[in-house]
Amino acid sequence: MPLAARRTFRLAFTTSLAVALGYGMGLAIPFIVPLLAVILSAAPAPPPGPKKLLVLVVAVMFSLGIGILLGPLLQSAPVPALLIIACGLFFSNRLAIAGGKVAPATLLAFGFTVIPAASSVSQALASALIASLVLGVVLAVLCQWLVYPFFPEDDARAPVAAGPTPTESGWLSLRATLIVLPAFLLTLTNPAAYLPLTVKSILLGREATQLNLRDANSEIIGSTLLGGILAIAVWVCLSLAVELWFFAAWMLLFCLGLASGAYGVVRTRFKASFWIGTLTTMIILLGAAVQDSANGKDVYQAFAVRMALFMAVALYASLAVALLETWRSGQLFKRRKTDLSGVG
Repeated sequence: MPLAARRTFRLAFTTSLAVALGYGMGLAIPFIVPLLAVILSAAPAPPPGPKKLLVLVVAVMFSLGIGILLGPLLQSAPVPALLIIACGLFFSNRLAIAGGKVAPATLLAFGFTVIPAASSVSQALASALIASLVLGVVLAVLCQWLVYPFFPEDDARAPVAAGPTPTESGWLSLRATLIVLPAFLLTLTNPAAYLPLTVKSILLGREATQLNLRDANSEIIGSTLLGGILAIAVWVCLSLAVELWFFAAWMLLFCLGLASGAYGVVRTRFKASFWIGTLTTMIILLGAAVQDSANGKDVYQAFAVRMALFMAVALYASLAVALLETWRSGQLFKRRKTDLSGVG
């Protein structure tokens, strides 16, 4: 089987199996498992071994524990707490961009945003989130272990692309941080309702760091919109037979289509980040809809509100990228003009 096809099947089967395990085990936030499976499996690399998994779990527990401490601080001293959270987001973005540690950096960002927001309302909610995230990491890696032998990578290592310069990494990290902060501030007004929005903004910030100004509008907004449309499609298909295995099978089918675009099996003009962003958006919206249904809420009304918020965040992210890049280009032009004047 060609390498691109192997990667497509590996991501799709890992995500589908994670859906079955997450919902079958009745976790407090079951969609965390397939979401983490995508985050951990999207990069074309073998899964972490037992030692790396242990290190990852310890790192996750440490980073999420920080969020427990920041929750009360948000209530007693909000300004210092927000400054600490902003610095933590910048560090996590820098770790992903310059260090290439995307999965640990994303989990660290959760620790600085999702957990403090939940902890500011209820320590029990924050503890449930931490338990779900830690168990979700373990289950996601377990799914990788089960699927990877059937669709392995080639023995020869792929060449590693050159990363951005330190200056560029700092700028991209700042840009991603500014994308996440407004959604986080909105989440603080009602953490129970807006936590998925913060998760989406973190993933959107990651997606934006891989895009230039020309591609930002179509990819950021397009992936969010397509993710919402596919979430509706999966929900309609699921209504034909409300069973866990049908849910996993539909997710497998839709993931195959999105992963084929991400890994180049189907040639498109969009980058891999577009298709992975679409997949994560679909998983978050579906997971929230399933929870709304279980809690007796109006699923369609809640979905409409959540989708509107997701689109608002995507529009803000696109606008922020455009304004920041325009400002930066102007600053660089002025600096070069000053340098040329000095030379003259």
